[in-house]
Formats: sequence, C-alpha cells, structure tokens
Amino acid sequence: MGTDSGVQQQFHLLYRDHHSWLFGWLRRRMGCTHHAADLAHDTFERLLASRDALLGQPLALQEPRAYLTTTAKRLLIDRARREVLERTYLAELERLSLDLPQHPSPEQLLIAVQALEQICQALEGVSAKARTAFLLHYLEGRTHADVAGQLGVSTKMVQKYLVQVLLHCHQRLA
Repeated sequence: MGTDSGVQQQFHLLYRDHHSWLFGWLRRRMGCTHHAADLAHDTFERLLASRDALLGQPLALQEPRAYLTTTAKRLLIDRARREVLERTYLAELERLSLDLPQHPSPEQLLIAVQALEQICQALEGVSAKARTAFLLHYLEGRTHADVAGQLGVSTKMVQKYLVQVLLHCHQRLA
C-alpha cells in the first residue's frame, strides 16, 4: 500500500510539473485549446492506465517530457486515424444515401462509427499492407487477386496477410 501511495505521489508531481507544458505544446500543435486540453488529459490518463498495469513499480521517468510527448503523438495519430475513418464512413454513407429511401439515424451512425473504431483498434500493430489487405477483402469484398494487384504482391501473400491479421485480432481478444 505504501508503494502505491508513493506512485500516486509521483504521478501527482508529474502532472503538476508537466501538464501546463504539455497543454501548451499540444495547443500550438493542434491550434485548438479544447482539443489540446482533451488530448493532454488523455495523455495523462494513458500514463495512469499503463502505471496501473505495472502496479507496484516506481514511476521514475528519466525524461518525462519526452515520454509525455511520445504518448501524446501516438494519441494524435490514433485521433487522426479515427477522423479519417469517420470521414470515409460518412462520405460512403452520403454516397449510399442517394439510393436509400431514408437516412440512417444518429444512433445507427454512432453504432457504425464505434464498430469501425473497434476494428481500427483491433488492427493496431499489424503492418500497413496486412491492414489494407484485410480492409479491402473483408470490408470492400474484394477478391484475393484484386487485393494482390492493388498491393503489388502475390495472392499467396494476401492470404498470409489475412491470416496474420486474424491471428493478431484473436490474440488481442484473448
């Protein structure tokens, strides 16, 4: 219990000493105080979550600003991927809506975007080609040969990519 309170104290000091710096860095980078505040919060939340996973180990960072910057950059990348995914989905919905008698409800949109976010998270950690092969084949219904042609690889390699992604997703769920 003493170690846990020591880690909490270290976390509090880290937050106190570096939050305003991180917020300023993010504000300059993002150009929006609201998004910067959200991302600064998410950065410390991610740090706290990783600390919880390593409970009992001291939170002694040699370069706290470098660590916070790296974490924030990764969150920025995640946010950018999510925004691209949302824009792509909404553009596709708009294209499809011309053929539909009614537009999807906000709840249906939210469910679809959340499902796409889960897919995006499940695909983290796989190579770009494997991820692209998976999305082209399973989401767009493209054949192995078509995917292979687009990626410039053999159909056998596409099959390997698909197996890699499916195994990766299975391991993430386990």
